Amino acid sequence: MIPRPTYLKQLISWKDRHLIKIVSGVRRSGKSTLFKLYQEYLQGRGIEASNIININLEDPAYYELLDWRKLYDFIDCKLAPKGKNYVFIDEVQNVRDFQRAADGLYIKDNVDLYLTGSNSRFQSGEWATMLSGRYINIQMYPLSFKEYVSAYPFNDSIETKYRRYLENSSFPYAMELHTEDRWETSNIREYLSGIYNTIVLKDIVENKKIVEIDRLERIIKFAADNIGSTLSVNTIANTMVSNGTKVDNRIVENYLRACCDSFILYRADRYDVKGKRLLKTQNKYYLVDLGLRYFLLGNRDIDTGRMLENVVYLELLRRNRKVYIGKVDYRKNGKLDVREIDFVAESDGGTEYYQVSQSVLDPNTLKRELAPLNAVKDHNPKYLLTLDVMPAVSYNGIKQINALDWLLE
Repeated sequence: MIPRPTYLKQLISWKDRHLIKIVSGVRRSGKSTLFKLYQEYLQGRGIEASNIININLEDPAYYELLDWRKLYDFIDCKLAPKGKNYVFIDEVQNVRDFQRAADGLYIKDNVDLYLTGSNSRFQSGEWATMLSGRYINIQMYPLSFKEYVSAYPFNDSIETKYRRYLENSSFPYAMELHTEDRWETSNIREYLSGIYNTIVLKDIVENKKIVEIDRLERIIKFAADNIGSTLSVNTIANTMVSNGTKVDNRIVENYLRACCDSFILYRADRYDVKGKRLLKTQNKYYLVDLGLRYFLLGNRDIDTGRMLENVVYLELLRRNRKVYIGKVDYRKNGKLDVREIDFVAESDGGTEYYQVSQSVLDPNTLKRELAPLNAVKDHNPKYLLTLDVMPAVSYNGIKQINALDWLLE
């Protein structure tokens, strides 16, 4: 098992607190493995095995528990009479009205409850209303570049590791698909095919009652082909219609929302830096794993800067930032100019600004990338992340850092 120390520390920090702990994220991101690591931690701290109840609702052995009352009664009968019981339920969204079972377990003084889910269905509607204020959500992602490097099996350069990180996928099990001296690329693609089909058919098509699967897949591929580009629902619909696919704005919007609900896509909203307000149009979409992009679209050329942008976006989410696309306008030679800041990242510690570029060795490129950051007149930290191999430098307070060094912090 690949260690996931960041997530494990979060679970440990919430141990025995009277809240339901929810770990959410895309399928195969490592949620079940995280539970195993945490259960090992508990047993290492003296918790008896009889006080740990683990149920994976995608295991056929537990299919009879897909009724909330049967699930509750099954767990209730297994609770040890002495000490705290640690109850783990994997893929809880498979149970209709599961919030009733969760609420019944939550009110027991001797239960510490942990849940996972692979789509946002378990965080909406009646669930959120019934358990408002009673749960915390830990968002889990596939491997970060730092986690990937820690488990990398070959003695390659850091640049090669980064390329493999993009091509071979950041899903944890993909790290196991190699022989003694090389990656099994065909097996990785087959593995990604299984993940993709499960997400599309089960988490999206089945849950959202979608009939036109072909249209859904075309929208997913369009978003994958345009990561890091500002998109509107109207732009996507018009492009697809011009390519012979009948679709309207409402369908595009619903399908994109379904993809985000299943964590295969993430939407970054635009933010007016000077006006301090969110904008309603021209969002960006990022893929949860770039190996999926290679699976969906093949090895066609893509702006590698956009790929890096996708990696940085997910890393900022991992670091518990709220991430937006920044819009900033300023006057240049008496004329109003509007520029984009790749990411405005907010946290309890304040706001940070990021520009991401493959390379800024060309002076004109450097000037273009620095311009939006220079237009922001506050004193929050500003960063320019590139793949250029050079010492960190500063331009008027803007720190240029090698992106791989930043990812490995």
